[in-house]
Parts: sequence; structure tokens; C-alpha cells
Amino acid sequence: MSNEVSRWTKATVYPDMWVNPDEDPRNTDGVSPDGELETLQDYLSDYRMTLRMKCEGLNAEQLARRSVQPSTMSLLGLLRHLAEVERDWRNWVTSGDPLPKLYGKRGADFDGAIPDQSVVDTAYTDLAREQEATDALLAGHPDPGERVGKDRIAVRELLIHRVEEYARHCGHADLLRECIDGRVGQ
Repeated sequence: MSNEVSRWTKATVYPDMWVNPDEDPRNTDGVSPDGELETLQDYLSDYRMTLRMKCEGLNAEQLARRSVQPSTMSLLGLLRHLAEVERDWRNWVTSGDPLPKLYGKRGADFDGAIPDQSVVDTAYTDLAREQEATDALLAGHPDPGERVGKDRIAVRELLIHRVEEYARHCGHADLLRECIDGRVGQ
């Protein structure tokens, strides 16, 4: 008996897609938004949804499964890491004392990603809460050229960094998911 998984997809139109285009919940109106801010927010929204899609249908053990030694990366770790990162981005916007880390010391987001349903539930709750809080804070800064925080970072740079962070981790999620159950696609 082999532990190898077979590659598969739900898509029937394009074999390298996650789902068929008419079943894809991302950017369903088919038209890209007008404006720099709206475009960046659209990309961020799609990458956030992609990460959630890569985690759908998996149990706590599968979500916590590590990639390869010595890495501590897992899908659950990515959810926790991105909650931590969302919180930290708010520190870039404000000038006050930084918010405390959600999971403790550096690396605890991945190290604490254990196969326990309560840890999974908390990770999803934390991520949604931190995303909403960061989005709400940035909604008060609609000019992408505005400089914010003690380092005077441009809102544009922060938004691009957020898109980059999710895009990079969605690439990791592709490989992690394929190793877990063989499902492939964008």
C-alpha cells in the first residue's frame, strides 16, 4: 500500500484549474475594477479567497500537516501566520505602541499549528477578525499616495505588500494541498 496521493481537480474545462470558471467565486462579475485602490483591493480579496479555498474540505490533521522537514509550514500555520501579519500591518499604519503578537513569540504561528479542531476554529476566527480590523483602519486612508505611521509608508506600498504576502502564501498553499490529497489548480 502506498502513501502517495494521485493528482486531481474538480475542474473539467481546464485541468489545471481548481474549479470550473463558472463555479469560481473569485471576481465573478468578469470585469476588473476601475482605479488603483479598487484594483489592489480586488486582488487582495481574490488571494484571501484562494487561501480559504485551498483549506476547504480538510480536517484538523490535514490542515496541520507539515510540508517537509525542517519546515514548520502547514495550511493551518499559514492561516495563523496571515492573522499575525494582518495584525502587524496595522502597526505600520498607526504611530502608537505596537499591538501584541497573537500567538506569542516569533514562529509561534507555525509552531502552534497543531491538529486540534479548536486551534483550527480559532485560526479562522482570528484571521477574519484581523482582516476586518486592518481593512477598517485602511478604509480611513483612501488615497494610495498618503503616507501613514511612524515610518511614513505609502498606503499603496502597504496594499501591494499585502497582495504580495497573500500571493506568495497561496503558492505555498498550492503545494501543501497537493501533498495532502493531490488536489491541484490555481
